[in-house]
Amino acid sequence: MSVSVGIGLAFVAMLSWGIGDFWIQKSARKVGDLEALFFITFFGAFVLAPFAYPRLWEFMNAPAQTLLVVGVLCVTLLIAAFLDFEALRVGKLAVVEPIWSFEVPVAGLIAFFLLGERIGGIAIALIVFLLLGLALVSLKGNFKLHRFIFEKGILIAFLGAVMMGAANFFMGLSSRLSDPIMANFISDVFIALVTGCMIIYQGGVGKTLRDIRGNLPVLLQMSVADKAAWVAFAFAMVAAPISIAVALSESYIVIAVLLGLAVNRERLDIHQKIGLVVAVGAAVALAVITG
Repeated sequence: MSVSVGIGLAFVAMLSWGIGDFWIQKSARKVGDLEALFFITFFGAFVLAPFAYPRLWEFMNAPAQTLLVVGVLCVTLLIAAFLDFEALRVGKLAVVEPIWSFEVPVAGLIAFFLLGERIGGIAIALIVFLLLGLALVSLKGNFKLHRFIFEKGILIAFLGAVMMGAANFFMGLSSRLSDPIMANFISDVFIALVTGCMIIYQGGVGKTLRDIRGNLPVLLQMSVADKAAWVAFAFAMVAAPISIAVALSESYIVIAVLLGLAVNRERLDIHQKIGLVVAVGAAVALAVITG
């Protein structure tokens, strides 16, 4: 797979996550974090099973290093997903999403220290401009720093960003050591089993089944968008540097803003328009110089 294809898949992940986060927020508020996370990972495991099953025995006999990395991915992604779902449930999308930009430097720093992955000075500058643009896009006209700091979900979103940045790195490393489909499948099975056992332990099986039947369209839209994003993202990190794939995929904030313009006919402040131009320009330039 060429680097250019990897960059294209990072943009696919960006588009899918831009749509998926909207549905994750709705799902988490309708059925709760635990049930939404169980459904999204059960769906992912079910959809990927036909593609992963023929290679499952090969994966089980993989080197210990590969199994260890995938195991770390599973645990890290479980914690990150709980934090992200909770941040979306209690917080506002416009407040939570800017904080998640921290995933980019976290993943990049881990890739630098553990893999020695280096990118050029121009790419670093473009990533910085991209993050600044995303921050401007996300901030509304009535933004007040002291209110932002104490806004609901801020601390959870920040912890989630740190954990998801680590999960992004381990998803990329797991995809390189095994393959992207297997990395997604194993992590989905693990999280579905853990959340399923938690639901059974809490005696919530009946409620979960009722919630799924009553909210199936929302849950399916969430799951399709999120799984498409993760699979595209995993393939992107096999071909492209992890830090660049993460940076480009994080531009889904732009997609959320454009959806707001098209669907809700929202109006942008001048600083948001500037941020939109800066973010899109930086993302395109980053894709061009990398490809």
